[in-house]
Amino acid sequence: MKKVVLAFSGGLDTSYCTKYLQTEKGMEVHAVTVNTGGFDADEANKLKDRAKELGAASYTFIEETKNFYENGIRYLIFGNVLKNQTYPLSVSAERIFQAVAIAKHANKIDAKAIAHGSTGAGNDQIRFDMIFHALCPNCEIITPIRDQSLSRTEEINYLKALDVTGDWSKSTYSINKGLWGTSVGGKETLTSDQFLPESAFPHQVKESNPIEISIGYEKGEPTILNGEKLEPIELIQKLNNVANDYGIGRDIHVGDTIIGIKGRVGFEAAASLIIIKAHHLLEKHVQTKNQLFIKEGLSSWYGNLLHEGNYLDPVMRDIESFLISSQANVTGEVRILLAPYRFQVLGIKSENDLMQSSFGQYGEENTAWTGEDARAFAKIYANQAKLYQTVHGKD
Repeated sequence: MKKVVLAFSGGLDTSYCTKYLQTEKGMEVHAVTVNTGGFDADEANKLKDRAKELGAASYTFIEETKNFYENGIRYLIFGNVLKNQTYPLSVSAERIFQAVAIAKHANKIDAKAIAHGSTGAGNDQIRFDMIFHALCPNCEIITPIRDQSLSRTEEINYLKALDVTGDWSKSTYSINKGLWGTSVGGKETLTSDQFLPESAFPHQVKESNPIEISIGYEKGEPTILNGEKLEPIELIQKLNNVANDYGIGRDIHVGDTIIGIKGRVGFEAAASLIIIKAHHLLEKHVQTKNQLFIKEGLSSWYGNLLHEGNYLDPVMRDIESFLISSQANVTGEVRILLAPYRFQVLGIKSENDLMQSSFGQYGEENTAWTGEDARAFAKIYANQAKLYQTVHGKD
């Protein structure tokens, strides 16, 4: 039988795909789940059992959380990447690393096809397909839900006809959880004028008393939380545990999809937003004006390219090299206030701080130049505008 690797989540869509590929296509289905920080051991075991119930020839659970941090999240932190100044690419970045892991597994078992349960209306179909085309050029890509434009009712009826049992009730909200944040989709995100209700978010507010925390960065990476040395992944998890109780990191991202339509998605990403904002403040103290200016543009390109599935383009490695170099002096401690529904970055301490009183204090005094120096500089700096006004001022 022809081997097909199926990106497997255990829900209605991938349950349908499993049976369809077996029954209608006569294929040997090898189900694969890739963890980028959203599954625990109990959930992994349930997915394995479900795949076996559906008749999959094999089930593989691939752990990619460390790789996702080292080759994805790390650069999103270095670049302070927020899509449209809002969204930390929580799920969109994960999909790339999930797709790469699935493609490698397909090559490993010599599969002739790869399948996924994406619809034809979102970004994930493009991200998965782009990676599969690049890494598995000889594999057929099969997408039953997209190709057949199936409704939930049609999928459920098909499974029932094959005596497949399951809880097919539709959740009010679609939740996708990962290390870098959780996306939330529901009826309010399908319109332009509604915000998600409190109950839609994965965590509810439990704390009302503000607290102050600190994050220590070493060459741009978060490695110390409240004085405790941690691996970055553990720090992200611990920070989420604290900040989620304050309802921090909630918002709705509005963006242009890869296929050209507008889309809205809610998200809860406490740790990622806090880490990025704190990191950005530290950078503003330790980097030069030109470093900050050039990095802002490259970081925006990096985020957009990653969001749209272009992770394998070599320009991404070029930008990553720049981002690594830019972090040479981004070491220090940042203080942050956590309060219900908000956080505030308070200040930094760093041996690399370029805010040096020996040169001058903004708006107060200058000690490294004279008033005449400043007068002459301003006169010369105005030359271009002066020349233009001389020629075109009357216009």
